[in-house]
Amino acid sequence: MAKGSDLLVAALENEGVDRIFGIPGEENLDVVESLRQSTIELVLTRHEQAAAFMAATHGRLTGKPGVCLSTLGPGALNFTTGAAYAYLGAMPMLMITGQKPIMSARQARFQIVDVIAAMRPLTKMTRQIVSAASIPTLVRDAFRIATEERPGPVHLELPEDIAAEEADVALVPSHPIERPVANPAAIERAAAMILQARRPLVMIGAAGNRPRLVEPLSDFVRRTRIPFFNTQMGKGAVTGGSNLYVGTAALSERDYVHEAIDSADLILSIGHDTVEKPPFLMGRVAGGPRVIHVGYVSASVEEVFHPDAEVVGDIGTTVTALADRLGGRLDPEPGLLEMRQRILARINDRAEENRFPVTPQRLVHDVRAVMPEDGIVCLDNGMYKIWFARNYRTHVANTLLLDNALATMGAGLPSAMMAKLVHPERRVLAVCGDGGFMMNSQELETAVRLKLDLVVLVLDDQAYGMIRWKQAVDHFPDYGMTFGNPNFVTYAESYGATGHRVTSTNALAPTLEAAFAAGGVHLVAVPVDYSENTRVLVEELGGHAPRTEPG
Repeated sequence: MAKGSDLLVAALENEGVDRIFGIPGEENLDVVESLRQSTIELVLTRHEQAAAFMAATHGRLTGKPGVCLSTLGPGALNFTTGAAYAYLGAMPMLMITGQKPIMSARQARFQIVDVIAAMRPLTKMTRQIVSAASIPTLVRDAFRIATEERPGPVHLELPEDIAAEEADVALVPSHPIERPVANPAAIERAAAMILQARRPLVMIGAAGNRPRLVEPLSDFVRRTRIPFFNTQMGKGAVTGGSNLYVGTAALSERDYVHEAIDSADLILSIGHDTVEKPPFLMGRVAGGPRVIHVGYVSASVEEVFHPDAEVVGDIGTTVTALADRLGGRLDPEPGLLEMRQRILARINDRAEENRFPVTPQRLVHDVRAVMPEDGIVCLDNGMYKIWFARNYRTHVANTLLLDNALATMGAGLPSAMMAKLVHPERRVLAVCGDGGFMMNSQELETAVRLKLDLVVLVLDDQAYGMIRWKQAVDHFPDYGMTFGNPNFVTYAESYGATGHRVTSTNALAPTLEAAFAAGGVHLVAVPVDYSENTRVLVEELGGHAPRTEPG
């Protein structure tokens, strides 16, 4: 016989869980005691939202669900932003929340809200555990559902009396699940369409950026030699500094990379998930490129994305089969490759400009200079995300983590903390606007307590800069977007971290380098000049201001 909480923790150990992130409450005390006696580390955070962001990032980086824990009511509801972050971003995650006893009601309705109902639209599965005997089965099912394509968050609610209830039941062993493969006829049809095209172009989207796809996708690009671009969340899916990379579609239209997109007669869209802001718009121009969708699941047909053909099945198997049929039979279109040089040169314009405050182009340039090829940059959400998506060159897969699905503020620091826990041997940098950073800045204490070597770069413009800029572009009065900041140096020191203030552009890279070399948690604050937003993204591109979260 074993009590429910012991069964829960044993089932988690059975799934290979080594850490749980969160803040327990009194309804979780049996679970906390079971964790104390287990091989699983309980990582206490300072807000449940941060725990959920960390668990989701674990899923994103490893392909295996991260696990987070909270109490009932207010603690559980603090998971909802993290749940949506994982749901839209397709990150496998398990949330475990507590609840009052369900066989008695000695506290009446105190703190009780319907968390199951709240989680239903934000998860792939949400269940209340009503008997200890069902725990091993539910945990196994939760991990299977979280991991299956399309991956995402799942939720289990464990009432206090069920956690204490005893049952005699065995754990459920896991087994490999092979993903369905595409119909050979669909692969042949796609190969024929590509061979008939004069200027094919590959696009890699969010679902193409899974850890298990690095090798097959990189091999596909090498063998077919088709030029490629990516969406924001597809960035970094292909390893190596390929001379076929055309750019990143950080905007939906009229950016430099859209010169190549508009000139293509066929786009092979690998893993595009329409939760992202559209990387290009279909249906706007008659005779535009034909589109083939390659995905684990069929395409979401949208006003701006309605492919002409689909190859549905395991993406890795599909691109390998396509490479077998296309390898050696295609040559890069000279015009596209010449255009690539112009596109990348224009993107790198003014990357070494010395004016202060620092421009976004110089910021990206200097971050790239201090980060090794396998170093990981984790972005919060704000205007700088578009500049990093456009300008930051990745050479190793999964080394630029950004959120272009929910696009929430507050995830940058927790995401970076998780990246460092997964890859302790690598440099990890969080890049946050002052607005997004302050939403979860309390997690500096968690990072210090975990003894992480982590650098946090805070861009200081004392405003929700993205929305303030959009407000100006749309000719609204400047109102309601500015605030004051703490002294970031002393703020970092109050948590036991080290603070730095950059006072000249030429000091940015040396300050970051010194922080990494010293070890420990460092916060580097730098003023940023966003006037380049208007010069490049409005005047030069002749487009409209992009839409994203402030920060």
